[in-house]
Amino acid sequence: MPKQSWDVSRRGFIAGTAAAATVAGTGSAAQAAVPAALDWPAFMAKQDLIWKKLPNDWWQGPFLGDGRLGTMVYKQPGKNQIRFTTQHAEVQDYRPQFGSAWGVCRLPVGQLTLEPAGTISGVDWRLDLWNAELTGTVTTNKGTLRLRAFIHTTQSVLVATVTATGTEQVKWVFHEEKAISPKSASESPPSGYTENPAPTKKTTANVNLVVQPLVADGQTATAYRKAGDTLYLSVAHSFPDKTAEATARTTVENAVSTGEAALRTSHRAWWNAYYQKSFLSIPDQRLQAFHWAQLYKIASGTRADAPVMATCGPWLEKTGWPAVWWNLNVQLEYWLIHGSNHLELDAISKTLHDNTANLIKNVRPEYQSDSAGVGRSTDRRTIKGSYVQRPGDSGSGEVGNLAWTLHNAWLSYRHSMDETLLRDTIFPLLRRSTNYYLRFLKTGSDNKLHLPQTLSPEYGLAPDANYDLSLLRWSLEVLLDTNTKLGLNDPLASKWRQVQRDLVPYPVDSTGYMIGTGVPYEKSHRHYSHLLMVYPLYLVTPDTTANRTLIEKSVKHWHSIQGAHRGYSYTGAASMFALLGNGNEALTYLLKFFDTSTRYPATENTMYKEGSPVVETSLSASQSIHDMLCQSWGGVIRVFPAVPDKWPAAALDNFLTQGAFLLSAVRKGGKTSWVKITSQAGEPCKVKHGIGGDIAVSASDGTPVTWRNLTDGVIEIDLGKDAAAVVHPKGALPDLTVDEVPITIPGKPWGLPA
Repeated sequence: MPKQSWDVSRRGFIAGTAAAATVAGTGSAAQAAVPAALDWPAFMAKQDLIWKKLPNDWWQGPFLGDGRLGTMVYKQPGKNQIRFTTQHAEVQDYRPQFGSAWGVCRLPVGQLTLEPAGTISGVDWRLDLWNAELTGTVTTNKGTLRLRAFIHTTQSVLVATVTATGTEQVKWVFHEEKAISPKSASESPPSGYTENPAPTKKTTANVNLVVQPLVADGQTATAYRKAGDTLYLSVAHSFPDKTAEATARTTVENAVSTGEAALRTSHRAWWNAYYQKSFLSIPDQRLQAFHWAQLYKIASGTRADAPVMATCGPWLEKTGWPAVWWNLNVQLEYWLIHGSNHLELDAISKTLHDNTANLIKNVRPEYQSDSAGVGRSTDRRTIKGSYVQRPGDSGSGEVGNLAWTLHNAWLSYRHSMDETLLRDTIFPLLRRSTNYYLRFLKTGSDNKLHLPQTLSPEYGLAPDANYDLSLLRWSLEVLLDTNTKLGLNDPLASKWRQVQRDLVPYPVDSTGYMIGTGVPYEKSHRHYSHLLMVYPLYLVTPDTTANRTLIEKSVKHWHSIQGAHRGYSYTGAASMFALLGNGNEALTYLLKFFDTSTRYPATENTMYKEGSPVVETSLSASQSIHDMLCQSWGGVIRVFPAVPDKWPAAALDNFLTQGAFLLSAVRKGGKTSWVKITSQAGEPCKVKHGIGGDIAVSASDGTPVTWRNLTDGVIEIDLGKDAAAVVHPKGALPDLTVDEVPITIPGKPWGLPA
């Protein structure tokens, strides 16, 4: 059967080349206008990562990927060689008795080294984002090696072309690795653990093969072949069958037959179309380039039909987190796909849909009739782990992780308005995750419903934990709205309304939101799990003076106790201040993530490390930029809601909002010039446009569109499906050209440019 993919236009499953076209943005659903004045190759070239010296580790080097196969390029430690890591997101073990860190963890594949004859004296590399290629030269005392490498975006093959000058030579060597948990770098295997067998090697029809068998059955296979100046390499994984060897060999044979030039052409076409689905420009060059690098990273790291990203994406290194973490990491990894109009990358919704049965098995047998859940960490394939802890159990007690993950799927629904996703995936699983909560609610002496002790992730146990109260409130709201919208007449609706009415308020003290009842926030904490009602759930918003004061007090108190803060502590605070409309404060917190004087800033190649490599924080920083430029919660699209004073200009095109609207907007001289809204689903259109003075609302040809003022600067526009309207200062329709904005805050390229 052909590979299955998630169709962004119908949110269903489609096969083969049609999926590739849709993902690339070439299908009919992706034909919205793009910036008319923009020279895309020239603009994207300004965002490229540059290396003028050889990177020494994964946090410095360029990276390539297709959502499965991934490579990072840096100096082979202690040797005059260049390492191309060779890892694959599907490669894992299958022995759950040893837990997620050892039993169902990601497993390493190997390393490819480029070994020059001479001593390396320098490099001149460019990670060409527009074409998703690494290009440049390696200089040695014997000549140069000219390099072009890419991982083909649909064929899952590394294509690396190297030519030599002088007396240099091109020598590639593949080094297989033991199939053992990356956690082995820091701890010994658990009792009873048996290592997987050693890899085997052979050559078949000019294709070199390395096979890693598994104790649990299945195999990983790496196939590679050099043809002319080009090396072709592919990795395949299969379980429980042993088909990976044939798959990897066939992939390489087909790539060699197709040839480097043809592969490069189709690869570039996919990526060029991908970027043009949306546009964002701000006057800070380093932040702007960072954002476009994250769009490159997310499509290199995931696809809807690929595994949900583990903590380091497909770029596996030695790590303490060699699996998928569900209490923050997954959620942050995928937020930026929504505003950037890349729902084709939503691996979360498909993974949840495909693993409903296993999510049910994650709760104890006595709860499986109506409940489901997911623990802190699992494998990427089945989402099956040990039983989700009950309140009072020893262990994690994290009850809300499935509900928080479903919030990501709900965001995909809200940005697409695809009722199939809502009906078939979100509603049934959210019903089950909510039922699990309902089993533990008890009425207190205050006649309010209370939760017993649960774990606020990474902080500690608390009754009425705000982490869980927030997720339960959000779940009830979505269940009731969906029941009405889809006309389901669910028999539990009256129970949901009763719980919604009687649920205990969020615990609060003089410093703001607490961890839970009787548990104040009084020690430094990197997570913002106790503040989910503020962000990203938007259950408590600054619509009243009291709410605004409480939100600001809570965020400032969270950051006042320092020591444990990490990168996403700063990106989370930035988004919360963006909610408050305070762009200057939002930017201040965001820039802390890039401040090299902090303990864990963004790294030279835009990756991130907390001892081990992780990808979620950098990706969430792009979402913070989104939140400063556009928000769409509560049924209202907010245009440029928190633009800092340092950004007098900004531009958006085809920014996707809740309600399935495409937003284009331009800001100049600190003022919004115009806003264009295109409806893809015919949803009610309410816009807080931010244009001062009298306004008009027109169709693209200048004819008037019916609209009305609501409150607080919000207007409602009568906008049917596939219709568009422009909000602009009263008078003639302005020039609707979207182009890059002038850079007023210059910055050096990412990478190692000097």
